Amino acid sequence: MATQAKFSYGGQAVIEGVMIRGRGHFSLAVRRQDGSITNSHEPLNTLYTGLMRRLPLIRGVLVLAETLMLGIKALHRSATMALKDQQPEDEEVPGWAMTATLVASIGLGVVLFFLLPLFLVRAIDSAIPSALASNIVEGVLRLAMLVAYIGGIGFLRDVKRVFAYHGAEHMAVHAYEAGLTLTLENVRKFPTPHPRCGTAFLLTVMLVSILVFSLLGRPPMEWRIASRIVLIPVIAGISYEVIRYSGAHQKGWVGQLVAYPGLLLQRLTTRQPDDDQIEVAICAMETAMAADNGQEYVPDSVPSTAINGQLPGTGQNPEPTA
Repeated sequence: MATQAKFSYGGQAVIEGVMIRGRGHFSLAVRRQDGSITNSHEPLNTLYTGLMRRLPLIRGVLVLAETLMLGIKALHRSATMALKDQQPEDEEVPGWAMTATLVASIGLGVVLFFLLPLFLVRAIDSAIPSALASNIVEGVLRLAMLVAYIGGIGFLRDVKRVFAYHGAEHMAVHAYEAGLTLTLENVRKFPTPHPRCGTAFLLTVMLVSILVFSLLGRPPMEWRIASRIVLIPVIAGISYEVIRYSGAHQKGWVGQLVAYPGLLLQRLTTRQPDDDQIEVAICAMETAMAADNGQEYVPDSVPSTAINGQLPGTGQNPEPTA
């Protein structure tokens, strides 16, 4: 299909599939156990597509919230689509369950990557000569823990498959941005890392946090703990602008320099996909692009039980994202 005016499509890997966030819709394509591909799409909440999405710094916080919400929804839905036939009794995750999962995920991330490094540094803080050095040591610990976590889960077999779908998603986005038709041959021309990846965003958050927290000096411990929590939206907003800049200036030396650490870290979070996984990524991209154009995309391998453009198993048109 012909590509529309360029838009910064992005997404994430899910269980045996890929989710793509488009201009006004998000799509999901999943490889089922019978080898076929099933796909769906639904409109994005206007909160994520309106004026607030275009405001610098604020849009970074919205992107983070949207990524978490869509990620949880897509992961649950992909598991249902990959492992089961679509049945009328299949239901969406209740709103309270999604909220609880989101809160738990954010809480665990804050404790593991923001508070734990702070407490570890506190144990040796008296031996650190300056506030700047203390914040740098804390930041290095935070970064090391992130890399260790990503590297550790990368040994899990199921995670390796998700990382391969992650690579396929990036390659499909690369091909789209290059103006090429989304075919296996064209997508195979591109690398698995991408400057606008969520992995690069996480790394940028860690680096920006060192700068932001260094400006605070070495206040009392209770204030340091509070700052590691309440300043996360500020850090996320700044980090998003950095990633946005590097993604928009991939050919410039500044953009390449900014993007390089994130591209390097993606060696841990992406794998070379097989052809079947690339086909799924292409389907997800085509589905999102078609939905944004008010059209439907039906892949050749979609089984007769798949309901394109409708939520799996509901037989009804999808409602906007909560």
